[in-house]
Amino acid sequence: MKFLPSQFAYIFSEKETRRNLPALISFVALLGASIGVFTALFHAIMVYEGQEHSWLTGLYWTLTVMSTLGFGDITFHSDLGRGFTIVVLLYGIVMLLIVAPFTFIRFFYAPWLESQLRARAPRKVPGDLSGHVVICQYDELARGLIPHLEDLEVPYVVIEPDPVEAARLFTDSLSVVSGARADAATFEAVRAADARLVVANLSDTENTNITLTVREITNEVPIVALAESIDSVDVIELSGATHVLPLKQRLGEQLVARVVDGTRSAQRIGSFGELVIAEFPIHGTALTGRTIRDSGLRQLTGLNIVAVWERGRLLPAGPDTMLSNHSVPVVVGTEEQVTELDALFVIYQATEAPVLVIGGGNVGQAVAGALRDRDVPVTILDRDPGLEEQLAQVADRVVIGDAENLETVKAAGIDEVRSVVLTTNDDDTNLFLAIYCRKLSDTAHIISRISHDWNLEAIHRAGADFALSHGSLVVQTLVAMVCGRELILVGEGTEVFVEKTPEHLYGKPLAASGIGSGTGLNVVAIRENGRFTANPPPTAELTEGSELVMLGSAEQRQRFQKLGSGDAPRRYGPS
Repeated sequence: MKFLPSQFAYIFSEKETRRNLPALISFVALLGASIGVFTALFHAIMVYEGQEHSWLTGLYWTLTVMSTLGFGDITFHSDLGRGFTIVVLLYGIVMLLIVAPFTFIRFFYAPWLESQLRARAPRKVPGDLSGHVVICQYDELARGLIPHLEDLEVPYVVIEPDPVEAARLFTDSLSVVSGARADAATFEAVRAADARLVVANLSDTENTNITLTVREITNEVPIVALAESIDSVDVIELSGATHVLPLKQRLGEQLVARVVDGTRSAQRIGSFGELVIAEFPIHGTALTGRTIRDSGLRQLTGLNIVAVWERGRLLPAGPDTMLSNHSVPVVVGTEEQVTELDALFVIYQATEAPVLVIGGGNVGQAVAGALRDRDVPVTILDRDPGLEEQLAQVADRVVIGDAENLETVKAAGIDEVRSVVLTTNDDDTNLFLAIYCRKLSDTAHIISRISHDWNLEAIHRAGADFALSHGSLVVQTLVAMVCGRELILVGEGTEVFVEKTPEHLYGKPLAASGIGSGTGLNVVAIRENGRFTANPPPTAELTEGSELVMLGSAEQRQRFQKLGSGDAPRRYGPS
């Protein structure tokens, strides 16, 4: 009984409940007045029929009819009385069975339920929490980042201003705190001063405000802010951000890294300690049509081909893997070995064929600018005549027209280009253009941006050789920052993992570990006592305390963690 008064007191202390009280009282008053009128009319009609009943009997009859109980112990004998009974019955059905439940739920139960949800939303993190990542909004980026943080056993907290939404996220087992993002008290509640990283992932203006707010508390914590516009980078940096990630600019640069522009050199895509991970196109070289064993690449340079991009799919590489005209091998080795690889292709002269960029938005302009920095001729195709002057500043040639039109695409030089970069911000359009361009040119290297990860397989089926989303780019960038290492972006859905060698593999040679056959992961190096052994041979023995550097997908990593007895190995966390 003590619970009910406290609950009522809490409910009626809520502003929304107090606003709803007049409507609730009005409905109760209307219902009471209606019952009183029907009771009075009951007596009048009964007197008309010559029957006498008490006022309590009239109230009793009215309530039984309105509630549809209809005991039938008190009835009218005239048509007037029966008609009145029908009116009371229908009115009762509407008011008691329809309007009353809706009114109760809308003005009483719903506010009570919402107040309970608000009460469940956490207002602060545990007092001993440290080394965590503060994420300022739960969005697509957060949904991609959180599984990586959980896998690395790095704690995190999401800030959600709406208490009801925060309670829902909390119910879904997410670490969340409810509070205003522009309030310093919120960042004190999430212990931002003790955090490993603060991720400002809202609009440019909101990220500036968040950065200034965090800097009121601490000048030490690293703040990573996203920037939609390249012009906002300086402003956000001035507000105190440690790192500013211009999404579209970075996406354009990463797409350019996969462009086949006529040169014959390896593209460095990242490094891990002494290891360099690179990829190189073999289109038009003597390696086309040979197996990896016959290429002699390892004997000539010491590099090992660990995987091969083949029309958008990263395939494991073996001695008998055939290299086609569209193959892009991924190699691992030292910087000196990669330089030797470049020297092998000096004999192949660079061509002057331009790169065709379809889509002149921010990403398309970033791609064109990065290509011009590499002295690569660029043609941009866009349908907006208003962008022609702006595009002329970053491209050698601008074609205005619809990319879905055959004559327009031919005018843009689809028959001559070595690479086509699709940069529109609509996945359906990029899918259509990938199919269209592949039909027009079977030799062109097609690179595409995607907005949603689930369209990755579709864009590859459409004919794209490489695809990347800005969400995946940002997630992998943040994971690299959390781990304190350089970004290694092999491709969409493919990452470099470092795992401590499981105990059940101690003393076994790499070939007998079952890692490759059981998980699909490719072991590209073994780290022991701080030293890397690149391209370990199958006979390399796995020892206690060693760490495996592997290439593959998150799903393959999960399979690795289930190898052997099923006990997950100790995970490699950030240092």
